[in-house]
Amino acid sequence: MTDSKVKNSVAVTSELDDLDWSDAEHREIRANVQSYQHLFGADEDAFDQPTTTRKELWSYYLYYNGDNGVGPGSYSQALFQSALTNAGFQPGTTPPQPCTGSTACVVPWNGGTRSVSSVVLIANGLCFAFMTLMFVWLGSAADYGSFGRWLLLVLTVICWAFQYGFMAIRHPSQWHSAMGLYIVSYVAYGATLVFYAAIFPRLARYMPDVRKARDEDLKEGKISQGEYDKIESMEKNHLSNISTAHSNIGYLLTLAINLSVLLPLQNDTYSNNLALCLTNSYWVILGLWWFIFQQKRPGPKLPKGSSYATIGLKQVWIAVREIRHLPQTFTYLVAFFLLADGLNTTGTLVSIIQNDQVAFSFLQITYLGITQAVCSIASTFGYWYIQKYFRIPTKPMFLFTNFFSVFIPFYGMIGLWTQRAGYHNKWEFYFYNAVFGLFQAPYYAGVNGRSMPKR
Repeated sequence: MTDSKVKNSVAVTSELDDLDWSDAEHREIRANVQSYQHLFGADEDAFDQPTTTRKELWSYYLYYNGDNGVGPGSYSQALFQSALTNAGFQPGTTPPQPCTGSTACVVPWNGGTRSVSSVVLIANGLCFAFMTLMFVWLGSAADYGSFGRWLLLVLTVICWAFQYGFMAIRHPSQWHSAMGLYIVSYVAYGATLVFYAAIFPRLARYMPDVRKARDEDLKEGKISQGEYDKIESMEKNHLSNISTAHSNIGYLLTLAINLSVLLPLQNDTYSNNLALCLTNSYWVILGLWWFIFQQKRPGPKLPKGSSYATIGLKQVWIAVREIRHLPQTFTYLVAFFLLADGLNTTGTLVSIIQNDQVAFSFLQITYLGITQAVCSIASTFGYWYIQKYFRIPTKPMFLFTNFFSVFIPFYGMIGLWTQRAGYHNKWEFYFYNAVFGLFQAPYYAGVNGRSMPKR
């Protein structure tokens, strides 16, 4: 442990001694602080961390440009839902009649039947359950040594492989295989986003101008700690906004390139598989550069008595023990979970309705995606310019986007009582994608810039 960490440890312990706690509370909190310092106390500045290079930064942007979600988040679900619908039948018909756009549609499920929408939601529920388990179990381990570096590589390769696996889905009877491919590829995709986003705080912290401000200006007293914190925070926001913009640029370019397949082959259903293959290849070509130019930035060594398999569980246990002492932190985490879960569930539900509305036409899905991509690019750069020009803190910008996180599902609720609004008409899906791009793309950039720690 470095001298600064030792001093901080002594300071925290002394402050605890001065507080008016009961003996039992005092001992419990003191034990938790010591456990926390044992698990988290390593200072990354004590290690020789390389300065972020231009090649490294651009390879980071390019990976996110390829990892844009068109394949795992849009095309894969459409292929899976299409196979389900074509394999389904109208409930209560003997012999079973094929589904139509105006009838309910069910598939055989566990000795009975279940609606297509329900099966898609079950698949998405399994995806998020597996991701939650993975993040709790392995999320913290990525901070130590080079584990995160190799974990991202493995997850990326798994996602690539299972996306290519969709080339074999050609018949409705293969919907079970399509479900498996979708779940694995979506879990791997979601994990790549999380572990990849966790990298940018270090890139920002070791950008040349930030490093100079910390190692020279701050130490020489030219700037205060508060001024330095603002410099680092603005650099994080900058990298977060630019990388999010690159993801949206990649989203737009991928969809535009796919038109070269979907337009001439629009009467061939296998063109959908080919579009997904092209989308995945775009990510492979752009994503490889990160693993070539990424510099080694190993985290601290694992604490004594811990392993990569147990460190995450230990940290969760400490957090659970501290819940009653940190009520505002606990409230924030619960609120953040509800917001993220609501946003993801809303997106899934709208996608299910949208796929039905356009009859699983990848060409129509691509046009809708292009609408979202153009609005996302404009909003991400626009929000960054507004924030930088007017020096607006991240939190007010984030709260503004949250209004539309609530508005989108609220608008869908209107459709329970009327057919004139609430995602019943094709124009409404263009409206949804435009609103999502203009007001939700900055949400992802804002939440990353606001909530990411320094490592």
